Amino acid sequence: MLVNGIPFMLTVEQVTLFALFATILGLLLWGRLRHDLVAASGLLAAVVLGIVPADEAFSGFSDRAVIVVGLVLIASRAFENSGALDVVTQRLSHKNRSVPVHILLVGGLGAALSSLMNNVAALALLMPYDIRAARAAGRAPGFTLMALAFATVLGGIVTLIGTPANLIASGIRQDRLGEPYRMFDFTPVGLPVAAAGVLFIAFVGWRLLPRRADPGIGPGGHAASFTAELQVPEESTVIGRAVAGLDDEAEQADLLIQGVMRRGRVHYARARRMVLQAGDVLLVEGATDAIAAFIKLVDLQDRSAVADTAGDTEPEAGKETQEEAAEVEEAARAPTIVEAVVRTDSRLAGRTAVDLDLRSRFGVTLLAVSRAGAFVNGGVRNRSVAPGDLLLLAGAGTARRATLEQLGVIAVGAASVASADRSRIAIAVGFFAAALIAAVTGALPFTIALAIAVAGYAATRLVPAREFYEQVDWPVIVMLACLLPLGAAFDKLGGTALMADAVVWATQGQSPILALVVLMMVTMALSDVLNNVANMVIAAPLAIELAQRLSVNPDTFLMGAVIATSCSFLTPIGHQNNTLVMGPGGYRFSDYWKLGLPLEAVVLVVGVPALLLFWPL
Repeated sequence: MLVNGIPFMLTVEQVTLFALFATILGLLLWGRLRHDLVAASGLLAAVVLGIVPADEAFSGFSDRAVIVVGLVLIASRAFENSGALDVVTQRLSHKNRSVPVHILLVGGLGAALSSLMNNVAALALLMPYDIRAARAAGRAPGFTLMALAFATVLGGIVTLIGTPANLIASGIRQDRLGEPYRMFDFTPVGLPVAAAGVLFIAFVGWRLLPRRADPGIGPGGHAASFTAELQVPEESTVIGRAVAGLDDEAEQADLLIQGVMRRGRVHYARARRMVLQAGDVLLVEGATDAIAAFIKLVDLQDRSAVADTAGDTEPEAGKETQEEAAEVEEAARAPTIVEAVVRTDSRLAGRTAVDLDLRSRFGVTLLAVSRAGAFVNGGVRNRSVAPGDLLLLAGAGTARRATLEQLGVIAVGAASVASADRSRIAIAVGFFAAALIAAVTGALPFTIALAIAVAGYAATRLVPAREFYEQVDWPVIVMLACLLPLGAAFDKLGGTALMADAVVWATQGQSPILALVVLMMVTMALSDVLNNVANMVIAAPLAIELAQRLSVNPDTFLMGAVIATSCSFLTPIGHQNNTLVMGPGGYRFSDYWKLGLPLEAVVLVVGVPALLLFWPL
């Protein structure tokens, strides 16, 4: 309450509440403890202290926002498994595009994807293509990776499911104002803000980042690569084609064809004139994703090996369960190239691929071996493998985690070589589109519509059962479910009202627009150091309370909090996407604010007028 115009007079319960929240937020900022354990411990402490009733302690696990977050993560996996996103991103690949045009296309796609799926998943899908395009163009990935990360974060503010924070805001609106937000209520403000942000990054922002060399690019401007051996399988479409006739595909994949091995003899000079036969081995040089792209382009997938593998059982693994058999079947439809490091206890150590009969027993082909940074050339299948070697493995078996564990290798990178399946793409898009239509027209609540779509993905095996639990980010789910009762208690005991009083006192006599800007700036500052889920639990009730204190439209302030919560641009810890690009982009902690600070200013300049236009005071 206000005493002599100043926020004052806290009750014992409020003091305890603020102390507990300060402890929880401090531990989350410290980052040394897992955020789900911090949230769970804070919830249990609140129950012991009498702040949260015991019968409401685990109510967060049944909250609609928690359920939708899990469903969205599974739906994201369906799009990835179908190959739909792979088709789109391949069409965008072009090594001669300028940086601004590249950021507009890839960043725009990232923002669009993250408006309909988890933004971390959107970044994970596009990041390999961004790195590959950068290295193909001879520039460091750091020029564009941060731009892509920020674009996917911005895309999350466009729709209800773009980020978990939006779902929390919708749930709090339902509790406080009687009705949740609909799917596209965020779009009138979120879309212009996201578009302005991407445009700023593309034409101005990326130039603010420091120019650092990429360790993955050598003096010639080429990416570090493997020298791999690709065997021409029976019934391959390249049989009867001259090697020189593969130049277009090799250039498109950014790969070099070095020669051909036939009947144990390697041909270099005359290789280009040779007509390929079944059993020939193409010697190629390129990065992992380039090799994967080339295999898809020239159809070098060994269907007989895939079929054999799908029907085989690893002798040492024992009898397969029904679930394991289904996993084999799914792996056969999703062959993959994997970079893997050989462990000291690996069964490969001291043995060759021929000794272990990798192809028939495990569904795996050894393409290349790197030892101490040097690549083994010629006859890699007959060379013994040593602990610490970096292997390039291909085949349906590499899609099975159990296979890699049996071999004793640790996967450090992967690229799919599966061809796009139009029927699976249609299933992924169709179920999701039907869910959106049902939600938008009011035929079904969005949670139910999305759950039906996910059930459809399971029934069609677009998302195998084994991937359901793997795909859900359980630490985020637990953190969210534990913070929601704490947020409700914070509001119920007057914590939100006290903070609203403080903002009113600080901006008294001024326009409500100033209070809106102050709210957004404070929320932005918290977002740069605090998980946006935790931030929204505090910011959403505060926004509604503040608007009611000022007798203005609560939606104006609540939407302002939604926009600000997604502005996690000043540090690498504000959002998972910022953290994901730090290593590959070669960024330092201090690099983020150089682009993030002006970007947050752009968000305020565009966002505040948009809020006043579409959600007037």
